[in-house]
Amino acid sequence: MRRTGTTRRGALAATGALAAGAVLSGCGSDGDGAGGGTKGSAHSASSSVRAEKTLRAGAGRTTATLLAGYEHVLRAHPTTASALTPLRDAVRAHLKALSPEKAPALGMARSRAATPAAAVKELAAAERSAADAYTALLLEAPGELARLLASVAAACAAHAYLLTELAKETPA
Repeated sequence: MRRTGTTRRGALAATGALAAGAVLSGCGSDGDGAGGGTKGSAHSASSSVRAEKTLRAGAGRTTATLLAGYEHVLRAHPTTASALTPLRDAVRAHLKALSPEKAPALGMARSRAATPAAAVKELAAAERSAADAYTALLLEAPGELARLLASVAAACAAHAYLLTELAKETPA
């Protein structure tokens, strides 16, 4: 008896055809559907600029809070300065890259850690949190900002690793 109905190969072919059709139909029109006017694209560009500024502001606040955490730990535990200063300087560079026009004010980050090792562990957790925040913003960010956020997220993940290892070596 011959099999009838939809086969897996047929379903995949139909899905591929639908996807190709959707992509190709999106390539032909740049306007609002009534003659391809520039009014729709100008509105889209201004909303895109606003969205990017909003994303940059959020990332800048995250970075400013992280930088404030480094500053607080460096003041509270000066013995960590040789290890933390290069990482703090990198976070400062991230802030400048994410907020080139005007950097947000540093937040009030207070460490509850009594020992340098515990303070470094807190910084590692803050770096992991920041990496997660930047990664979450990637979904909404336009091209160049997305690349910057990905780079900063990767740097934060590396910092978190380095800080975790440093915490193991730091006397309690």
